[in-house]
Amino acid sequence: MKRSVKNNVSWVGWLDWELETFHGDDFSIHNGSSQNAYLIEEEKTVLIDTVWAPHRFEFVENLKSVLGDLHRIDFIVANHGEIDHSGSLPALLDAIPGTPVYCTANAVKSLEGQFGKRGWNFRVVKTGDSVDVGNGKKLIFVEMPMLHWPDSMATYLTGDNILFSNDAFGQHYAVEELFNDRADSCVLWREAMKYYANILTPFSAQAKRKLAEIAALKLPFDIIAPSHGAIWRDDPMQIVRAYAKWCDAYQEDQITIAYDTMWEATAKIAHALAEEIARQSPATIVKVFNVAKADKNDVMTEVFKSRAIAVGSPTVGNDILSSVSGWLSFLKSLKFRNKKAAAFGAYGWSGECVKVLQARLADAGFIVVPENVRVLWNPTETDFAQLLALAAALLKRE
Repeated sequence: MKRSVKNNVSWVGWLDWELETFHGDDFSIHNGSSQNAYLIEEEKTVLIDTVWAPHRFEFVENLKSVLGDLHRIDFIVANHGEIDHSGSLPALLDAIPGTPVYCTANAVKSLEGQFGKRGWNFRVVKTGDSVDVGNGKKLIFVEMPMLHWPDSMATYLTGDNILFSNDAFGQHYAVEELFNDRADSCVLWREAMKYYANILTPFSAQAKRKLAEIAALKLPFDIIAPSHGAIWRDDPMQIVRAYAKWCDAYQEDQITIAYDTMWEATAKIAHALAEEIARQSPATIVKVFNVAKADKNDVMTEVFKSRAIAVGSPTVGNDILSSVSGWLSFLKSLKFRNKKAAAFGAYGWSGECVKVLQARLADAGFIVVPENVRVLWNPTETDFAQLLALAAALLKRE
């Protein structure tokens, strides 16, 4: 089966309706996903990426049925060496050995590192290199390092004006109808932001530079075809405009409160703080999550949207709860910038929770306000009164 994208370009990927996690169990999937591979059939036949290993046999068999003979493939473009895009390469190249594989120098290292040195016919390319596919069209390669691996690149098809963007501009979202104008718009944008927030945020500086570089090429874009989720054909530049905002220390008028609790004292502070923020600034959106129960990727998407966060934990063994500690490790890895943070918590004995939280939040790159609430046993009216200053500090615009 192949499905038309435009003219002689078809989708030959895999819709993964039952997928629940990605990157091991590190990324949650709520609406399925897809591995998008594309077939160009001009004077030359070109395969853009493959699908991951669990679907390799079905993928290769489908290509056989579509092409009649796999040897019709003149060359393969490997935009990125990660397994979800390259997992079918070994099976495919076993069937058509010697077929050229166009990729970056770093992709050679990645592919050989994962699959071994198999003597594949690599053709190393860099930004600006091109190859003719016939009928007056050519593929132009654009390196996209750290979006989101060092080996990543995008490939542009002239004539049809299609950017095969690989992981950039994608979403983990299974769309049977393929295109953004046929997808549920609310789900599409929620998943696009979640993808950026949890995977690409650490590389926002690189994304900003790359967007400027792509703009300088002055290429028309009729379609942006990522490797996951919906294909952008209706105003495809809308996702580029969104990335331009998201990569520039993005924030909305929102504050997110994240905590875990032992005997509910810390939970009481969290919910009272939410009420106080809402009282002082009714227009500000407030979200509250128990990080031991909430989906961490969904919470990080809310942190991405926020201009400030508050994190709470009771003191446990002169430290904080392991659920909060692990969540903070993930928070640090995402390298959020220009966001405020505050700490709160409860204790019964030694009471290090706030000090530990403040240090961890500063280490994660947040601007930590000195205002905090540290409660002995259970919060009293005096403790709740401290929330006025804490809320005001988080709401204050510098």
